[in-house]
Amino acid sequence: MSEVVFETPRLLARPWNESDAAVLFLYASDPDVGERAGWPPHSCPEESLKVIRDIFSNGHTWALELKETGEPVGCICYYGQSESNIGIGKHDAEIGYWIGKPHWNLGLGTEALRGMINYCFDIKGFETLWADYFVDNPASGRVMEKCGFTDTGKCNLLSHLYKGGERPVKIMRLDNEKQS
Repeated sequence: MSEVVFETPRLLARPWNESDAAVLFLYASDPDVGERAGWPPHSCPEESLKVIRDIFSNGHTWALELKETGEPVGCICYYGQSESNIGIGKHDAEIGYWIGKPHWNLGLGTEALRGMINYCFDIKGFETLWADYFVDNPASGRVMEKCGFTDTGKCNLLSHLYKGGERPVKIMRLDNEKQS
């Protein structure tokens, strides 16, 4: 079993394993999932394996494993200043996440994001957390709002993301009140 980074009532956040490639492909090949997150749908299980090896194996991107089944149902990550899509401070992080379509509208995104917020503030000591969502994916924005993020009023185009040059993202912010 992989090392658990953080846990919520229904989820474990843990490193991705190469053996997760088939289930990653199942969710990542769905155009409704990837486009909302800013990447093209995966075309084959080998592509999903390559993503696990080359992108997800970075020490801050984790599978969201459903405790009930032991299988990943999504992904969550944070990025520091040098990797962020938005201009953030040295002591800040940007959070990203996605949940596989069969698991939408079950509260798993909110649960995972709350777990990540606790991890980033309590374990990593970040001062401010940032997140963004495509304006045509308001459900992701509602998840952020439920977790305390507020709209900064700023929008960006992220041309390096899939269809990101055509679709603006709203930028959200959450300050660590414990740092104040």
